[in-house]
Amino acid sequence: MNTQGVEMSPHHTASPGTTGAHVYAPGPRGYGGRTQDGGNGTARAALVLGVIGLSTSVVIVGGLLGLFGLVLGVAALRKAGRTGVGRGGAVAGVVTSALAVAVSVTAAFFLVWYANETQECYKPDTFQQYKQCVHDQFDGN
Repeated sequence: MNTQGVEMSPHHTASPGTTGAHVYAPGPRGYGGRTQDGGNGTARAALVLGVIGLSTSVVIVGGLLGLFGLVLGVAALRKAGRTGVGRGGAVAGVVTSALAVAVSVTAAFFLVWYANETQECYKPDTFQQYKQCVHDQFDGN
């Protein structure tokens, strides 16, 4: 018997106040948390590339990062289908990577369109003349 009057086996390792309670002690992530070695690193990489690609897609560099993120995201989705780990990160990686590619393509389209519309203005003597030429091009003068 222990000090609280509860009979315990000689090999019982629980503290006296925990009789009848679960002996499982949750880790730092809480009850039922996953360990670091069971994660889907490919999904994490796809998400990181997608976010960086999306943030740099206006300068068109993000499209290339988005393509890599898209490939990794699809691979991570396949892995998540087999292992059951990392599906949310893989989906987020695919979505952000696809958005990065779409924004980069749109930015490239508008850059080419702008260059085509203002090609007559590329040989002015001053910046003020360039601004006036661009203004005239878009006003139809």
